[in-house]
Amino acid sequence: MNPRPPVTSDTSEAVTPQSLRKQYESGATVAELVDASGMSYGTVLKRLHDAGTVMRTSWQTRRMRQDPQARRRLAAHLRTLYEQHGKTLAELAAAAGETRRGARRLLVEAGGTVRTTQQTLRVRAAARAAERHKLALSLRKKYEAGASVPELAEESNYSVATVYRLLHAANTHMRPQHSHGPSGTSGSRS
Repeated sequence: MNPRPPVTSDTSEAVTPQSLRKQYESGATVAELVDASGMSYGTVLKRLHDAGTVMRTSWQTRRMRQDPQARRRLAAHLRTLYEQHGKTLAELAAAAGETRRGARRLLVEAGGTVRTTQQTLRVRAAARAAERHKLALSLRKKYEAGASVPELAEESNYSVATVYRLLHAANTHMRPQHSHGPSGTSGSRS
């Protein structure tokens, strides 16, 4: 039931590193590539290395062959988490029950590109800014419907100052401040 790699050529010069990598990433083992190509084990390894192939362990090959569709679905899910939600490789590893290296491999298999640390920081900052803007618009809507700033602060679990900043960021037209003293006075008794 294990897929066998196609026989690519009898001459080792016609077997390119890229074609070996493609077969390997499709599930072929190094031993199967050696049998199919007629090249030595060392030559196949060198060509895989030259093509930038990320090698896997034997248990990873077995796991991959058990349910390749599930692996592709997992890889696609990890790519979505990584690219659209700004998750890190460590977070992907935790989500997949893999090591960081295994998560990276799945990400690359799904066509993802690994970010630098700076790129990850920028993605996360943009996501936080978008979330904060969404919150600001939500607070503005409630404020314009009649809620007070202290009520919004208590409801959202933010300080009054933070709620004012968020309302200001949402370009909220603020109501005039009231005098809270008795009978419309400024609070001092004369």
